[in-house]
Amino acid sequence: MPAKHIIDILLAVKDSANEDTYVPRSPPRISPASARPAWEEHRLLKGEDPNVNLHVFTVGSNEITRMLAFRDRCRANRQESELYERTKAELAGRVWRHVQHYANAKSEVVEAIISRPCGTTDPSC
Repeated sequence: MPAKHIIDILLAVKDSANEDTYVPRSPPRISPASARPAWEEHRLLKGEDPNVNLHVFTVGSNEITRMLAFRDRCRANRQESELYERTKAELAGRVWRHVQHYANAKSEVVEAIISRPCGTTDPSC
């Protein structure tokens, strides 16, 4: 699947609100970028070389299950993967004031892919 120049990584920890247990102190190869406690205690850490978005959630978070379901569905179903690729390509052609606006714009197609009933030949279900 074509991707932007940023690698997204999902990290599940015992308590994502307790940043002292997983955010490196020095040297800061990865640094805190944002915290969204209202969204499943999500934390976003940024890294460079390679360019990484490290999404941190607490073990058992519903968002972990959703993200993995989306990934697995796109890997297993060519039509879903192509839909997501087309959506990302169209959105990449726009200028975004904030990266979150880009993420929000993708959410409709992501939700559709996750919620669609699986066919009998879809191994991701």
